[in-house]
Amino acid sequence: MASLQVSRVVLSSSTSCSRPKAAVSIPKLPKFNVSVPKIPIKKQTLSVKEPSFEFVENLPLSLIQRRGSDAIQRARLNTVLEEVMDRIEMHKNIGDQRNNWNSLLLNSVNMITLTAALMAGMASVNAHGVDSVTAVKIASTVLLTSATGFAALMSKIQPSQLTEEQRNATRLFKRLRVEIEMFLRENEDITEEDVKEAIKRVLSLDKAYPLPLIGTMLEKFPEEFKPASWWPENKPKTGLADGWSHELETEMREVAHVVKSRDAEEYEKLGNVALKLNRFLAISGPVLTGVSAVSSVFIGQDSGLAGIVAMTCASLAAVVNTLEHGGQVGMVFEMYRNSAGFFSLLEETMNSTEKKENENGQVYETRVAVKLGRSLSELRDLAKRSDLSQVKANEFASKLF
Repeated sequence: MASLQVSRVVLSSSTSCSRPKAAVSIPKLPKFNVSVPKIPIKKQTLSVKEPSFEFVENLPLSLIQRRGSDAIQRARLNTVLEEVMDRIEMHKNIGDQRNNWNSLLLNSVNMITLTAALMAGMASVNAHGVDSVTAVKIASTVLLTSATGFAALMSKIQPSQLTEEQRNATRLFKRLRVEIEMFLRENEDITEEDVKEAIKRVLSLDKAYPLPLIGTMLEKFPEEFKPASWWPENKPKTGLADGWSHELETEMREVAHVVKSRDAEEYEKLGNVALKLNRFLAISGPVLTGVSAVSSVFIGQDSGLAGIVAMTCASLAAVVNTLEHGGQVGMVFEMYRNSAGFFSLLEETMNSTEKKENENGQVYETRVAVKLGRSLSELRDLAKRSDLSQVKANEFASKLF
């Protein structure tokens, strides 16, 4: 133990002696007292506020209310847009359904009519002394009576015309949808008048192309041909947008005069022809099947004339039904009615000041030219020729009187 303590003392003394000591002493720098003037600082309490709340509080109350009203009107217009999209789908589906009606009813009526005519012929050939022919005669009478009812129903509702109505409604609602979407993108401020105008256009389309068949169905055989009308009444406004000039206004008036005197009148004449033809065919089909049904009752009498009349009228009825519904004469009439309505709308917008206030003149001129299928130069030449013809007509009238 004593030896261990001695070794520890030796080791500690050796390590303490081996540490070097600094021989250089660093002088201490003198202290300098420098006085710096103090800047007076007011004590402020920092408060963090949300920028949006501070901004709204600084706005006038009228501006805040207007922004809230714009948001509400935008939401209302979006609601109208959703209804328009729903109507597009409804009219498309119902148009497909009524197109199926036209083909299915036409095929069914023709098959019933021709089958009944064949049975009537068989009954008339084997009418003497055969009791089993009575069943064939009764069956042909029942089939012809049913065909008469189906033909009258088809002539009343005109499935091909109903299909064309739904096609036009789908197309016009799609156009309204595009216009509303463009208006929402291009305009920040939306007023209540804009919403009311969109609602009026939707209701006008609903009235022009109704969905139900009972109660609100359009008259398929009117007294006289009238163009379709699917737009609300335009209110007169004042003021002109950019791009309008006196020459452009005169050009639009001359184009409107040409459209009314040439294209609109031509489509009106064709529409009257289609209306008369459709009315004649719609009456002839049920009448022929009805005469055939009545004639089939008298098959088996002394004369064979009843069988001949029944077969002939049934065959003619099949031809008439095919021409009317297979040829879709009602659809042709509706097409002319819609085309005449297009020219009426074009004439009304060119003569009114609403478009002149809301749309640039050059843009509107391009739109009219494209709708009429002409270039800008052809549209201007058309207006100039119309102006020259009116001048010559006035000069001739002045010389005559």
